[in-house]
Amino acid sequence: MLVLTSKFSLIKGLFPLLILSLSSLSYAEIRIQDSLGEQVFSETPVRVAAVGWGLTESVIELGVTPIAVGDMKGYQEWVKRPAIPASTEDLGVREEPNLEKLVELKPDVILIGAELKDIKSTLEKIAPVVLFDSYQADHNNAEQVDKDFMTLAILLDKEAVAVKKLQQRDEAFKYLKTQLEHAFPNGLPKVATMRFANTTSAYVYGGNSMPQYALEALGIQNALTIKNSQWGLEQKRLKFLRTVDQNILLYFQPFYEEEKLNASPLWKAMPFVQQGNVASVESTWTYGSSMSLQYLAEAMTDALLKLANK
Repeated sequence: MLVLTSKFSLIKGLFPLLILSLSSLSYAEIRIQDSLGEQVFSETPVRVAAVGWGLTESVIELGVTPIAVGDMKGYQEWVKRPAIPASTEDLGVREEPNLEKLVELKPDVILIGAELKDIKSTLEKIAPVVLFDSYQADHNNAEQVDKDFMTLAILLDKEAVAVKKLQQRDEAFKYLKTQLEHAFPNGLPKVATMRFANTTSAYVYGGNSMPQYALEALGIQNALTIKNSQWGLEQKRLKFLRTVDQNILLYFQPFYEEEKLNASPLWKAMPFVQQGNVASVESTWTYGSSMSLQYLAEAMTDALLKLANK
């Protein structure tokens, strides 16, 4: 019997999805549940177009090369991992994918997020559409992306790959947590995470955010209290960050105004800045799929270890 110990590893959702997959085989059909209901495919899609970045991540992690993705350049700047294969084509802006190119590429399936729900009927004239509305305020986003990851694995006949990935992610969490415990022998610090909107405001992550779920997997508490929401963040004025006090603050790259920020009297007066308890985190997507949790944990661990060893 397969037992996955981490609460991020789809304990509750994995077995029903596998049973669904096995029952589908007996009818020579693939039946999945996306965010709008049951979808039935007569065969495994091969030519996959993934418009959203989280879906792009999942498809590549499952060992499938997407024929096209949305905003490849932006993905390479903000997401980075996993790398997009060289043969994949760019569909342009994620919110307005190039429909003519999609028609030319003749996909077997088009994967979209909720932001493209309004054009689903248009996309269905090109190919079957599967929609994943992974981020919502009324559910656990980390659990939901795992369920969606497994559903996608069933559709693409990659269940074994998905299960192995989730197992490896659990092992990565344990390893990273051990590293941090050795680096902080007096106890793991509290950590706040954010992205700068500009030099005067920031998007601060809290309840139901992927950075917070990754921190929890590492055994770390959030230094700030931000209520649960769809994306798990709130935009705050910079002065709000004073409440981080002398705990640690991590901010995600890319941020192109660091020189201006570091010259700001307000920023320099922050307790965590004066104590040297602030660090940037390499570009990692904070609204991604299952494996983004591991990449977030790895990137934040690297930043924390640099602070511990300074």
